[in-house]
Amino acid sequence: MQPDIRTVIVTRYVTPLREGGSLPAIVEADDGFLYVLKFRGAGQGVKALIAELIGAEIARLLGLKMPEIVFAELNEAYGRAEGDEEIQDLLKFSTGLNLGMHYLSGAVTYDPAVMKPDALLASKIVWLDAFLMNVDRTARNTNLLLWNRELWLIDHGAALYFHHNWENWKEQSTRPFAQIKDHVLLAQASRLEEADEAIKKVLNETVINEIVGLIPDSWVEGAFQESAETVRKTYAEFLTIRLASSETFVKQAIHARVSGI
Repeated sequence: MQPDIRTVIVTRYVTPLREGGSLPAIVEADDGFLYVLKFRGAGQGVKALIAELIGAEIARLLGLKMPEIVFAELNEAYGRAEGDEEIQDLLKFSTGLNLGMHYLSGAVTYDPAVMKPDALLASKIVWLDAFLMNVDRTARNTNLLLWNRELWLIDHGAALYFHHNWENWKEQSTRPFAQIKDHVLLAQASRLEEADEAIKKVLNETVINEIVGLIPDSWVEGAFQESAETVRKTYAEFLTIRLASSETFVKQAIHARVSGI
């Protein structure tokens, strides 16, 4: 069955999170919960939201801890009373469907000096980031939280960067991922081959198509020249080919871990 993503309506802008260039914010929705909202009108636009959506749902499929993802509707009139002009413009250009992540109240940023995760867990996270070509899980910016004594993944907006150079997506799908050498959990990822084997038992073409099928039409319009059907098909083919070529990026990660380069 296709993953079920709820849709909520944003009712209150709580506070900006001035981290990175995308200006995410904590907002309240009509279900009474708080969410970290990623705006379609920010930075890399809807392509970052697509990467967030795909990365989060694949992580969840692999059994990794991931806050609930929701589609968040932003009304056209919302934010008119906002005093900060930069935020007001962001809200204006983000009317429509955005992406929210359930806010983990009390969570703290993961500190590699304090907590070392289990080797298989670390290996699965490293595998996932190599698979998604996620450049943003380093010691400088871990994009990991500790909540209820468990390690939670957040922020996959910098993944799948092939979609910023759409024309040669097939060539990029089989490339190794050299940036894995900077991954914050690489030193603990001593079971990468075991992780690869385990992940391939649950991740396949069928579930990739189901996850990619979640991409809303409204995110494709204006961001791509192709139809929504063609865009979803391209993402699915990219991920399917990359999965079949996992030996390439697994070997790269093992080499980086052993050699340090």
